[in-house]
Amino acid sequence: MSIVIKQREPSRLPSKADAEFDRISNLPGHVIDQILSRLPIRDAVRSSVLSRKWRYKWATIPCLVFDNHCFNFSSQDQSFIKNKLVNIIDHVLLLHNGPIHKFKLSHRDLLGVTDIDRWILCISRSSIKEVVLEIWKGQRYKPPSCLFNCQNLIHLELFNCLLKPPLMFKGFKNLKSLDLQHITITQDVFEKLISSCPSLERLTLMNFTGVTHLIIDAPNLQFFDIGGIFEDVSFLNTVHLSLVSIGLYVNIDNEENGAQDNSSKLLRFFVNLPHIRRLEIQSYFLKYLAMGYVPSRLPNLCVDLNHLSIRIDFDDLEENTAALCLLRSCPNLQELEMLARPEEQSSMERSTNFWEDDHWSSLFAHLRLVKVSGISGVKSEMDFIKFLLSNSPVLEQLTVKPASQEGEWELMKELLRFRRASIYAEVIYLDP
Repeated sequence: MSIVIKQREPSRLPSKADAEFDRISNLPGHVIDQILSRLPIRDAVRSSVLSRKWRYKWATIPCLVFDNHCFNFSSQDQSFIKNKLVNIIDHVLLLHNGPIHKFKLSHRDLLGVTDIDRWILCISRSSIKEVVLEIWKGQRYKPPSCLFNCQNLIHLELFNCLLKPPLMFKGFKNLKSLDLQHITITQDVFEKLISSCPSLERLTLMNFTGVTHLIIDAPNLQFFDIGGIFEDVSFLNTVHLSLVSIGLYVNIDNEENGAQDNSSKLLRFFVNLPHIRRLEIQSYFLKYLAMGYVPSRLPNLCVDLNHLSIRIDFDDLEENTAALCLLRSCPNLQELEMLARPEEQSSMERSTNFWEDDHWSSLFAHLRLVKVSGISGVKSEMDFIKFLLSNSPVLEQLTVKPASQEGEWELMKELLRFRRASIYAEVIYLDP
């Protein structure tokens, strides 16, 4: 009889790699959630193979993002891609266990399919706070009524959608940020939507149809960015609005509109913007502001406004008059950007010496930085630059960027001659 004695193998000390792995695995749950939330959903799901402890951690992450960074498909078959995407999103939502705070759907190969209705119904049953729906293909998608039941929403972003809330919709009481782009919505629905979001602080509207007269009634609004085709815009209860970027994407006829309404668009636009700090006037919106009566300056000065950006046709008398009114109405302006918008044909009266006149009441005591872009060196543009240099005693820097290289040398010589108008300002010439 033989006895075999086996020695116990010494326990293996954890390697440095094991220690590092354990350090991550033993982090608090909310920290791991943050780590997984910052990964593409594909990589978050793949973390389940790390160990038994990680198998279902991805299923509790509160932020679900399905975009082009999540999936890479080698196939060009659109039907295959669509079915694959639908299966993946169904799988994730089916196995998800816990609250969903953010849901983003923005894959360029996904049409506005009816499967989206099912996903929105699923997330509406959770305490969803952020919803982003970007439908890049197909006709405009109409979100189901259950989306409008998400009363915990803080941020809502919709792209290529048709908005038609149910009749019983009372608004999003907690919504702070609303971003609507390529949207179809009726006038009354739009007005009700904005006015029934009392906590709204940020509003972005781009390329919408169905709304011609914009009435913005938002007592807590601070940021407003809009670009599109509309006939009129007015603000109500917007005393906290401080950052405004607004662009009108269609050239309007001042004479035709002025004959219908001779009231001042400038006065009506600024009457409910007492604390505006930053204003960007894009596309043809200055032409809109120039309609009707234009005062020499606003009755209530924009004392908080320190940054102003204006796209302007320097040969248009009405636009120049409106621009001068704005400049005179901003006594504490520090930064100014003027973007030339030359028009090839126009029935408007042209002004070749507007800025050459003695606007003796204009003095920009705090203006430090000026940028003039898209100019070609015509007289009206150079007169404006000289006007600014002569009336800005603390100007530090003037940056000029022409529209093209044509006449570049003559423009540079003219700028060098203007430097004597402001001995302290640095003139910077940027190549087109």
